[in-house]
Amino acid sequence: MQSRRCKTIVENELKKLGFSDVAVGPGIAEINEEVSAAQYSQIRQALREEGFEWLEDKKQILVHRIKSTIIAIVHRPDDEPRIYNLSALLSRELDYDYTYLSNVFSEHLGITIEKFYIAHKIERVKGFLLYNELTLTEIADKMHYSSVGHLSNQFKKVTGLTPSEFKRNEGKSRSFPEDL
Repeated sequence: MQSRRCKTIVENELKKLGFSDVAVGPGIAEINEEVSAAQYSQIRQALREEGFEWLEDKKQILVHRIKSTIIAIVHRPDDEPRIYNLSALLSRELDYDYTYLSNVFSEHLGITIEKFYIAHKIERVKGFLLYNELTLTEIADKMHYSSVGHLSNQFKKVTGLTPSEFKRNEGKSRSFPEDL
């Protein structure tokens, strides 16, 4: 759950079910009152109908929080400070030892936190490339790469293409209204 819209939907669904003392945040909803088994079932059903999933397993919840935190980091505004140590930041934000976070994440998703982080950075880079509003140097700076070379190498490792090849290939395969 990332957006305000998602938060509002979850809050509204919980209120419709009669819960008044709720706190909804990124990836988490806390109900600060007694909840019966039947009410849990109603909550799960209502959220499922809205496209959400109710997680009860603490490790699943932690994995979701890790993913949400990483996605928020990748989409931080430009004026936010650079992330130099992802492991320290995750440990601080989630209040767990990084080794534990890493083990739980890998166990549940089958990939490392670092690979997940890199994959999300590359997806954002793809978006910048497709919009064609920024140079590769500007994208590298915006995404906090140490150099264009580092960005290009990581991009190729993940996608199998250089940023330039990706841009050329995507431009050819996309149809534009004036081409119809």
